Amino acid sequence: MGRLQRGWGIERLRWHADARAPVPEALARPAPPDGRGLAARGRELLAGRHLRGGQIVAAQGRMIWTLGPETDPDGIALHRFGWLEDLAALGGPAARDLAWNWLRDWIARYGQGRGPGWAPDIVAARLSCLVAQAGWLSEGASPRADMPALLRSMTLQSRWLARHWRRAEAGPDQILCLVALLRAETALHGAPRQPARRAPMLGQAAARAIGPDGAIASRNPEALSELLGGLVEAAALLGSATTPAQREAMARAARLLRALRHADGGLARFHGGGRGTEGQPERALLGAGLAPGPPPAGLCMGFARLAAGRSTVILDAAPPPSGPRAWAAHASTLAFEMTSGRRPLIVGCGAGAHHGPDWRRAGRATLSHSTLCLEGLSSARLGRGPEGTEPLTEGPREVLAHMTRADGVPRVEASHDAWRAGFGLTHDRRLGLGRGGQALVGEDLLTTLGPADERAFDAASRAGPDPGVAFTIRFHLHPDVECELDPKGRQARLRLRSGELWVLSHDGGARLALAPSVYLEKSQPRPVPTQQVVLSGRAMAYATLVRWSLLRSGDAVPTLRDLWRAKGDPA
Repeated sequence: MGRLQRGWGIERLRWHADARAPVPEALARPAPPDGRGLAARGRELLAGRHLRGGQIVAAQGRMIWTLGPETDPDGIALHRFGWLEDLAALGGPAARDLAWNWLRDWIARYGQGRGPGWAPDIVAARLSCLVAQAGWLSEGASPRADMPALLRSMTLQSRWLARHWRRAEAGPDQILCLVALLRAETALHGAPRQPARRAPMLGQAAARAIGPDGAIASRNPEALSELLGGLVEAAALLGSATTPAQREAMARAARLLRALRHADGGLARFHGGGRGTEGQPERALLGAGLAPGPPPAGLCMGFARLAAGRSTVILDAAPPPSGPRAWAAHASTLAFEMTSGRRPLIVGCGAGAHHGPDWRRAGRATLSHSTLCLEGLSSARLGRGPEGTEPLTEGPREVLAHMTRADGVPRVEASHDAWRAGFGLTHDRRLGLGRGGQALVGEDLLTTLGPADERAFDAASRAGPDPGVAFTIRFHLHPDVECELDPKGRQARLRLRSGELWVLSHDGGARLALAPSVYLEKSQPRPVPTQQVVLSGRAMAYATLVRWSLLRSGDAVPTLRDLWRAKGDPA
């Protein structure tokens, strides 16, 4: 008998032993719902409309697992049970009946350890959803006859995860598996099993995943927030068993997370992350027990944060993630976001993973970020990885960044060399946030750095039908921003819903235009149409400089909501 067969045989023996283990008659310690679901998506599911491969598929009475390939990304994602959270967010008897229908079918089809949903990270996500929504599922006029089968399934899954969590990718995935395991064991049995063993394992995983500066390899701010939230929850469940290594990792992550939040409390949306589930970053920071104070100075996880008055600017000032985390990375080097008070102004399109593979690819491109782009090309490429993944490759080799503060004005200068090999040009971006946060002044410079670069630029300049190298500088606008151009094309007037007015101007070194854009956020069931301001031109010399500014106009009257900043929000 081969090693694989022996391993499978041992696993089946263990599974049969687990099936004979005692099952609780009810949850010993129910967990509160986590508020991650989206009622709008739940409404779509209840109406029989499902998103598969970026297309709407009508269920027509079919089970959710049969609407597309079982092993494509959308098919596998169903086993994480995000749909359960969406139906719970919608609420009501019809949504609960549909959830039970799918749960019964899942247990019958896959509950014995079969199918694509038995990877550690998927089981961890599924268990967390079941624990959070078990209370909602048990509601109704009479106790559900299906609850014993669900509790048995949760017991089997938790015991499976206890054996297999080490198979998850080292780092954040192992942490989230351990947190889900602690959460499930506490819900089923009233307390974690073997806390003296679980706590050191979690502390070691946290120390490996969270660097000395609090950063994680994916450079995804939302992933860092979720990781911190999981560690905070685990510390509450473990109590005195929590190790110093885990608490120190939490403190490091919390200090850094402060620098990745905008003035409205939302997270910077880079490298696959969104703004964060409502209230989750605040709960994570509060649970970490970090004393109030300013965010750390300098680059934080490769991001530069400028803050003054009611405004924040966050710039991606480091190379994109590489290695195993490159599959979710974005070609966003030197892209920035800006928020005024509690209103986002300049954004990136965001991660489109929840809207299908085409939107996911589009969201990762440089064109989808508020930065400069040459000849419509991204500063990094999508490659081919294992199991259909698309890691980011051929990105910038060198990214330099320097932050200063003079006369009360925070500034950052950063550059990258992604286009140096093909065009001989280095992109240098300088930003300064002055006038108490009411003026963002920017410069984008394309320059050669020596004779070899000059020869490369000359060749690229002559390669096309028009002389020079085409560039665009994009400013993607949040959907709540209204924009109009002046007749001369020198300014764009950006009005927030609060009535606040910002004016985007440039020095004449480019042409200003307004173009369509989209806002991709997992809290929205579909891409949201919006606009972008585009400065375009052609680099004709060895140095091309475009100056621009975003100035707040004095005739706007902010609302009380914008003047208010909740306790604990960043400056």
